[in-house]
Amino acid sequence: MDDVITDIPPPSRLLLEDLNNFTPPPPHLPSPFLVLSSAESKKTLRPSLLIIAMSSPSLHFLHHLSSKTLIGTLVLPEIPFAGNSIEPSLRDKSCNIYTINDADKMIMFVLVQYSVTSERAHAVARVLIGEKIIPQRVLILDSVQSRNFRGKLSPDETIAFKLETSLERENVGDVSLVKGFDYYPSGSVVDGLAAALLSRCQLMKIKGTLCVSWPDLGAPVMSLVKSLLARDVLTGIDYTVDKNYENEYLRLSRRKDRIDSDLYT
Repeated sequence: MDDVITDIPPPSRLLLEDLNNFTPPPPHLPSPFLVLSSAESKKTLRPSLLIIAMSSPSLHFLHHLSSKTLIGTLVLPEIPFAGNSIEPSLRDKSCNIYTINDADKMIMFVLVQYSVTSERAHAVARVLIGEKIIPQRVLILDSVQSRNFRGKLSPDETIAFKLETSLERENVGDVSLVKGFDYYPSGSVVDGLAAALLSRCQLMKIKGTLCVSWPDLGAPVMSLVKSLLARDVLTGIDYTVDKNYENEYLRLSRRKDRIDSDLYT
């Protein structure tokens, strides 16, 4: 009689690599691409500064700059246009590109109003930096993700940190773009589109800075981001801001707080 404990078991009928035969391959997604106005589509854009906004306070502040010019959008094919308004709105799932011209210096900013998966982050970063758009300097504005932060984050505490490319950190013959911010703590990480954009700057040898703030909503963090942009980034640039943006942002913050509190009642 066979010993079922000590005998060598029979070989499996399925090899490990054969298991993939039962899983259909993921569908191929078209590459993201830019749609620019006719005046901009025929030339390479070389802004002195490219600002890429993803956090709520930075999106609200830059969306309400009344002196901006819409020049195009980045299309991510898997993001539907259904439900978007004719005029740009913060409720849209869009990635619009704007310029502010000041004498011979052009500043561009991109408002990323949809979520970009990790698998698509590097493809989006390549389109925004180094192909059609070659900036001298890049500023990325994102929020701290609690899952990536080494330490406790209180919703009542407003904090911000920065990460820089080696060229920005060396700061040869130029002043730092963002002053007064501590560097992101060791052991904490940044992922997704923000990390892909900063990596793209490092690869292209472009001066790049990533600023992350916490929390994503609330008057204190809006004041912090507004101060950063007005004091360090847009200094000397002639621009105006719609006065309603702070009220709209506070209404969003209160609505989000109410939704979050309802989850625990």
